[in-house]
Amino acid sequence: MKEHIEELLIQALLHLIREGVLNADCDIAPQLERTRSPEHGEFASNLAMVLAKRAGMPPREIAQLVIDKLPRSRQVDRAEIAGPGFINFYMNHVALTGIVNDILYHGDNYGHVPQNPEHEVTVEYVSANPTGPLHVGHGRGAAYGASLASILQAAGYVVQREYYVNDNGRQMDILATSVWLRYLELCGERLRFPHNGYRGDYIYNIAREIRKEAGDKWRYKGQDVMDGLPPEDGTGGDRELHIDAVIQRAMDLLGHEGYRTFFDVAVNSILSDIQHDLADFGVEFDHWFSEKKLEDSGAIKHAIERLDDNGHLYQKDGATWFRASALGDEKDRVLVRENGRTTYFASDIAYFLNKLERGFERAIYVFGADHHGYIARLRAAAIGMGEDPERLEILLVQFAVLFRHGEKVAMSTRSGEFITLRELREEVGSDAARFFYVMRSHEQHLDFDLDLAKSRSHENPVYYIQYAHARICSVFRNLEQMDETHNMAIGEAALKLLTEPNEIKLLRALSRYAEIIESAARLRAPHLLAHFLQALATEFHAYYNSQQFLVEDEHIRNVRLNLIYATRTVLADGLRLLGISAPESM
Repeated sequence: MKEHIEELLIQALLHLIREGVLNADCDIAPQLERTRSPEHGEFASNLAMVLAKRAGMPPREIAQLVIDKLPRSRQVDRAEIAGPGFINFYMNHVALTGIVNDILYHGDNYGHVPQNPEHEVTVEYVSANPTGPLHVGHGRGAAYGASLASILQAAGYVVQREYYVNDNGRQMDILATSVWLRYLELCGERLRFPHNGYRGDYIYNIAREIRKEAGDKWRYKGQDVMDGLPPEDGTGGDRELHIDAVIQRAMDLLGHEGYRTFFDVAVNSILSDIQHDLADFGVEFDHWFSEKKLEDSGAIKHAIERLDDNGHLYQKDGATWFRASALGDEKDRVLVRENGRTTYFASDIAYFLNKLERGFERAIYVFGADHHGYIARLRAAAIGMGEDPERLEILLVQFAVLFRHGEKVAMSTRSGEFITLRELREEVGSDAARFFYVMRSHEQHLDFDLDLAKSRSHENPVYYIQYAHARICSVFRNLEQMDETHNMAIGEAALKLLTEPNEIKLLRALSRYAEIIESAARLRAPHLLAHFLQALATEFHAYYNSQQFLVEDEHIRNVRLNLIYATRTVLADGLRLLGISAPESM
């Protein structure tokens, strides 16, 4: 309906311009919005007020001229001027009830746009370092990113879902070394575990697997491991220098084979757990992109050379620096350390360039709120390489805080004392977790009420929506038990009988679905879809409580069955886009 009215407005404008009533500057795209109240029609346009200055005429006068030139339409009942010059459009009954037939015809594709190969994007989300299990903080990024990717796809984008596996660099060395130290403890060695090593029980579990396979093959005396190392903070030293020294000691004692054993087993074990956790959460990826392969392919060197060729690098204190401050960043950034090793930021630049060179129109990143600084530095890198920074889009997902019995649930990270995504899923279920994570804007902090998520009441939004779908399914089960059939053709011919107030409200809600998908995609806002589903469920429950569906009159029965079948279709599709099941019974 919206596109139809926009076309009517365009035709009216062109007519007035051709007649010389309006000048050529008035040839603009009309703005059309849903009204807040049906009393003001279905849609309203501020076109006349936008044109007032260009046309040199009062807005209400322009609005009347536009209305007079609107082509006749079978869908629009009337157009009226409101307030300072709004044009309100009232749809007729045929247009409203026709929504049912549209849904029945298109099925699960209703409201979707065919994919356009010219709009190919990559959406990267989660990308948690494989140094430990996913926790509830990762869960919000996972739910948001997966939902956004599905909504973009429904809106016509060609989408690749990508996970960047940070399987290279210092953090991974800390992980491998942490596993080795726990392995030594299991062998009976006594040693002081570094403060900034990884401490969770999962480290012990990986170490046990290695010892089960290798026995004492990689055992060294604790004294040989720890003697001569720089002290940690507590003894007047530096914990970072200490852990680096422990890593180097592990490499020296284990040699290449031994060190790679601990490194590879640790990374592969944690990455496998991450993959399983995400799959159980309904989060899938088209591509798991390895940072190590990025380095091995020469992509990092390639990106650094691009910056150098464009004159944006300089040498200082034996390191290679990117002059990022000249391109909008707050300070310059090191790309190659004095020891010759590249930084994480160098990998980030190479990864972005790699996405563009793979042909993506836009690279969308879903980061945690603590990555705010990445926006300016990656944009600076894009400019430095001669790329359009608008092809880079970083979306920051704010933190989620868990509450149980009204009390905040405390969590930490490196210590291993946190609630994992798996634990959350086991407590509240994947459906509730997925919905609660996206029911607020990603830009807002989220208070996650565990008790509400587990409740089976209308106050729990995901239960309320799923119950609406299950209720509709129960109507059709009752129909079968009555030895009756649903005749869609009879219902299609009887649309004029949908005149009850709750039927009209439900039809109006259904008519918004395509617009919601478009808005949620354009604004990167899955919460708009979540809110829509809540509103649609509310209208359905009100309809269900006010009307009988399995009535004797076959015309009324089948047209009402068509309406709730269409409602079920939209509910199921909307839930699917959010990664949530649509149960047939509850």
